[in-house]
Amino acid sequence: MIGNFATASNKKAAILAFLLLSITLFSACSSTKPAQRKQSKEFAKGGDVSWLPQMEASGFKFYNDQGVEEDCLKILKDHGINTIRLRTFVNPSNDKRSGHCSKEETVAMAVRAQKMGMRIMIDFHYSDSWADPGKQKKPAAWQGHTFPQLLDDVYNYTAGVMTALKTSGVYPEWVQVGNETPGGMIYPEGKTSNWKQLAQLINKGYDAIKATSPRSKVILHVDQGNNSPRFKSWFDSATVHKAKYDVIGLSYYPYWLKGNPDYTLSINDLGDNLNDMASRYGKEVMVVEVGGEDTKPDNTYDMLVAVQQKVRAVPNGKGLGVIYWEPQGAKSWSGYGLSAWGSDGKPTKALDAFLK
Repeated sequence: MIGNFATASNKKAAILAFLLLSITLFSACSSTKPAQRKQSKEFAKGGDVSWLPQMEASGFKFYNDQGVEEDCLKILKDHGINTIRLRTFVNPSNDKRSGHCSKEETVAMAVRAQKMGMRIMIDFHYSDSWADPGKQKKPAAWQGHTFPQLLDDVYNYTAGVMTALKTSGVYPEWVQVGNETPGGMIYPEGKTSNWKQLAQLINKGYDAIKATSPRSKVILHVDQGNNSPRFKSWFDSATVHKAKYDVIGLSYYPYWLKGNPDYTLSINDLGDNLNDMASRYGKEVMVVEVGGEDTKPDNTYDMLVAVQQKVRAVPNGKGLGVIYWEPQGAKSWSGYGLSAWGSDGKPTKALDAFLK
């Protein structure tokens, strides 16, 4: 009898210990931050909406197709947008159009977009304001630094933004190292006239991204996506100098091409270049910036449908998606004429192209 009682007591103790261990493990797992998501196979239909917080702060109102005031991100999502791209500046001013986009603002916007079910792309400009083919100005805080110091600057700044995102539970699916860099970035040290140094700067950004968010795909981004010679020259040099990246990003703005030609005159060149880039370098490709005239919504709609078709047609699923640059950036607020938003505060027909 005593032996049986002891055995029963031991069994109860073992069961109790097991239950306590299970509760402890469950609590530990539930308290950790969300793990990095797997890459989605879904075609990315996106918008760079980095102006949005400033538009809202200034009192701009967004209305859906029915004329009802609504969250801009909700309106975009209802038009097929599943991806949000956000630029980040190093030490920006408070200028509503050319400033903001600090680390803190970028993280806050990324968290908000992710809560809406959006996928996230981060675009490092490595400047205090716009970086593009016409300018790649070094951040003021980095002026006078030696090249080794610049390498550390790029790594530390990139890692700082990526860590802040990670701490907030955001692991971007894509991250750009530089924005529209046909001539390089962080001038003068990172010009294409010194590709050896440019590649080192790129690789510091790449390493910082992968150290924080290993599954994030790193994009290198060049403008004039229809210009095959421009891309061959740039990515041949990137290959020679061992620049590290995962995705080739292209801009495509027919409006900004010489003579403002209709998209029908360059769309096949875009398709051919997408196919060539994917085949030549064995990389995935993505149109990370596109836009058309807000006063020609039917034409912009047709252009966007055609661009998506060209990206989807890249063999072996290597065409990842299409991102509209500031679709919500109405000209009445921004002065920018290539949005997909009307003066009535509602999206134009152009945005419906992402429902295709």
